[in-house]
Amino acid sequence: MKDLLSSLKINVNPSLYLKDPESSVLGKKILEQSILLINEMGFENFTFKKLGAEIGSNESSIYRYFESKHKLLLYLTSWYWGWKEYQLVFATANVEDPRKKLEAAIEVITRCVEKDSFVSHIDEVILNKVVINEYSKSFLSKEVDRENEEGFFTFYNRLVFRIKEMILAVDNRYPYPSSLASTVIEGSLHQHFLIDHFSSLTECNEKILPSNYFIHLVFSTLNIKANA
Repeated sequence: MKDLLSSLKINVNPSLYLKDPESSVLGKKILEQSILLINEMGFENFTFKKLGAEIGSNESSIYRYFESKHKLLLYLTSWYWGWKEYQLVFATANVEDPRKKLEAAIEVITRCVEKDSFVSHIDEVILNKVVINEYSKSFLSKEVDRENEEGFFTFYNRLVFRIKEMILAVDNRYPYPSSLASTVIEGSLHQHFLIDHFSSLTECNEKILPSNYFIHLVFSTLNIKANA
């Protein structure tokens, strides 16, 4: 799968940037270091001035790529969900059994992220931490409806739709497939957050993974046994 992924480019909505950061060394450095800085200091304290100091470039040069740090966060989270979509597609492409396909999809969405060789300038493990801690800030804004209409959340919406279709393939009578699919995706971020910060509020830990919980949740909700 890694070999196949390495030949693909995640086409983030071009309205999120002024200049494609993937098109230059500086742009890739902006992506790489912004992920590290946001993870280190939090999105609220992150600024283009601090990023510029980190990469040894003027603040104005960053504004040539992104008009605001909000658009940068939208870019990073969109890239993340696009990466997850590619993983899900490859993990389920040759799985014929609907139950096994759904289980594999849940595993992809909810598992702990490991570094792979997809792109050298993006640390997927750190980006995963950024998404867990900061993703809600990308859509909890007054502009969310307009931004959704402009396609800024396309990858995320497609992931929900893909899992919804897999749920219906297992049980086409289940009345809330979209709600269940979005619960898996959002709930996974929340469970990973609880593990890191509020461990007493979840049974998930190093041995009981969020994947275990969500596979149990989904198949129990559908009243169907998961594959052994």
